Amino acid sequence: MPPAAAADGPALLHVGGVTIPLEVAATLRARSRGLLGRDGVEGALLLTPAGGVHTLGMRFPIDVAYLGRDLRVLAVRTMRPGRVGLPRPRARHVLESAACSMAGWGLVPGAVVRVEPLPIGP
Repeated sequence: MPPAAAADGPALLHVGGVTIPLEVAATLRARSRGLLGRDGVEGALLLTPAGGVHTLGMRFPIDVAYLGRDLRVLAVRTMRPGRVGLPRPRARHVLESAACSMAGWGLVPGAVVRVEPLPIGP
């Protein structure tokens, strides 16, 4: 699924042979809300389009992966609450997850991820 055609809702993130539950935040409202007010995240959150993030008002540290247009990982960082990340000029999408989870998935710079939307409703 090209993220440009993404809509808010559930999806799956494929990283190599690992599949992770994914929430897509494609609207301005969903991207603005992000992980704010939550105590954790199951799987990951994809902000699209996005080139940078902050953790102001967040309750827990997160891993952040900056993705290019082709869903190739440009950089992976861990951010503590209360930080502002510098925008990545080539980043078109940002993945967020609980701190230290991305390394376990094998999500490193140069890796390419795939997003599979899930049907909503019956």
